[in-house]
Amino acid sequence: MPFLIILLTGVIYFAVQTQQKKDTHRANFSGEWKSKESISMGGNIVCCYNSGDRMLSKTMKIAEQANFLTIEVSSSFPGTAPVTSQEKLTFDGKASEINHGRERGKKSTVKLSDDGQTMTVNSIVHLMVATPYHVDVQEQLFIYITEVWKLSKDGKSISVQANAKSTSWGGDRSWKTVFDKVS
Repeated sequence: MPFLIILLTGVIYFAVQTQQKKDTHRANFSGEWKSKESISMGGNIVCCYNSGDRMLSKTMKIAEQANFLTIEVSSSFPGTAPVTSQEKLTFDGKASEINHGRERGKKSTVKLSDDGQTMTVNSIVHLMVATPYHVDVQEQLFIYITEVWKLSKDGKSISVQANAKSTSWGGDRSWKTVFDKVS
């Protein structure tokens, strides 16, 4: 009987240890982050449409909750005053939308990887731009952006691999931006 108890205790202990090793820890992107360049400028493209857009900012303050995260930024185009804004990205697969009128806006969806270590943000930016050689004629421009956010193992940096394509240029553009944790 004592042998059976010891054997059963060993089997339970082994099963618990194995389960704990399989458990994945979801990355937490919360904190204040700073980069040498904004996400959009790293690819040297216009994938932001308004001052205050997170794609234009070199700093981000992220607060993560169970089902969403909020990103607070302050950004501007050169020669203009900074604008503070907040973007809420949900993990439920539903699109979040930002609309600034005049046919300008952005729609984004977020997906966490199965292991919880990577976040993918898919966005469609739409805005009106002047047509080449006819600045008085406006046309709708769509930019399709995929950002893959990965938190470093030590939690001190976020790498954002961005890929973009547009209705106005051929091919894809790809670049990487790294944000370091400030606090």
